[in-house]
Amino acid sequence: MASALFMEFIDSTALSTALPALSTAFGTDPVHLKLALTSYILALAVLAPASGWIADKYGPRRVFVAAMTVFLVGSVLCGFSQTLGQMVLFRTLQGLGGALMTPVGRLIVVNSAPRERLVSAMSWFTMPALVGPLVGPPLAGFILGVASWPWIFFINVPIGLLGMLAVLRFVPDQRPPDPGPFDGRGYLLAAIAITALMGAAETVGIGLVPLSVQLVATGIALVGIVAYIVYARRKERPVLNLRLVRFDTFRASLVGGTLIRMGLGATPFLLPLMFQVGLGWSPFEAGLVTIGTGVGALACKPVAPALLKRFGFRSILIVSNLVTAVLTALPAFFRASTPIAFIVVVLVVGGFMRSVQFTALNTVAYADIPQPATSNASTLSVVTQQIGLSLGISFGGLMLHLARGSDEAPLTPERFILPFIAVGVVSMLAGPIYRRMSPDAGSTIGGRATA
Repeated sequence: MASALFMEFIDSTALSTALPALSTAFGTDPVHLKLALTSYILALAVLAPASGWIADKYGPRRVFVAAMTVFLVGSVLCGFSQTLGQMVLFRTLQGLGGALMTPVGRLIVVNSAPRERLVSAMSWFTMPALVGPLVGPPLAGFILGVASWPWIFFINVPIGLLGMLAVLRFVPDQRPPDPGPFDGRGYLLAAIAITALMGAAETVGIGLVPLSVQLVATGIALVGIVAYIVYARRKERPVLNLRLVRFDTFRASLVGGTLIRMGLGATPFLLPLMFQVGLGWSPFEAGLVTIGTGVGALACKPVAPALLKRFGFRSILIVSNLVTAVLTALPAFFRASTPIAFIVVVLVVGGFMRSVQFTALNTVAYADIPQPATSNASTLSVVTQQIGLSLGISFGGLMLHLARGSDEAPLTPERFILPFIAVGVVSMLAGPIYRRMSPDAGSTIGGRATA
């Protein structure tokens, strides 16, 4: 299952590193290329609400393999893109595949692992995915040095094919209970609300569309969200089961995780631009330095279960949030004179602490969820996660646009002060949410029991 996560992460991190090269190839401003990142996330977020029902209806393994196929087709087509519009279209196709890969893969793991070993299972499940950020940036830099940017997408083909063979060989063919009829009306309301929300966030403040269009999109998003909430409260089996937020651990994971993922979404967009455009580094140099984040994240996985058992979910989340927020904001002060060793240490420690936080968040979300509701919880989790990532990219782009003043102004290192600090402050807002959790939250799935 982790092969899909590996492929997704190596794809997204490699693409972030290649943004300046794509800017030259397509003749567009680097900031506008965030469309290539958010179009994928938008497609994923729009289709993801249906992922739980689709997996229950047709079988998780079958859906997972089909999703990987769609993702690979989209990857190949991205490599043949000639314009930004084509890139956005084919990244959207990739997103449709990713919308099923991520939640269905997590669903299979959560349903297969014993509750008391869920922390360990989730840690090992996500570890290969962390190799993606480790390999992606230097691989993209190497490719851009010896070949051309389309090969960043073509490398997904062998990874995906090997992953599909492994899934067919090792993943059991689970047969969940019939999920009943699909909630088409609820899905339509959710899709409209998500699309309008992310569209409004993507275009705000950067002049891509008139202000009137932005206001209309924002209005549609707000009306759609309210309409869905009213509808879901009356529906016995809605496509997104909002009743699950009554569980404190799940609610903390959703709300706090969304704020944290805004930082996670903005950082891969901002860092390559700062290193390559602001500091004048080559793609390969930038890639080698940014693997520090992946190294730190990878180092966390073997020790995360022991840390959570020793200190508990609540304490780990509070401390890791504070440290992560500070380290997320620290690149605002990177300059050409900043020692490379210091930059690497910041990225390594930041990757470690962020990985600790996400391991805790992704696991504690299921601490109190009844087994029959696991599919609904996984679906709602993935949707909110992708919205958080998309909002992060849009927020980072907006802050950079405001700091820059105009599209003609150069992207000097000073222009990145506001974006990084703003993203760090937003990430820190998750701290009060974690403090409201019970001290023994998650004790039944590998966390520390206080009584």
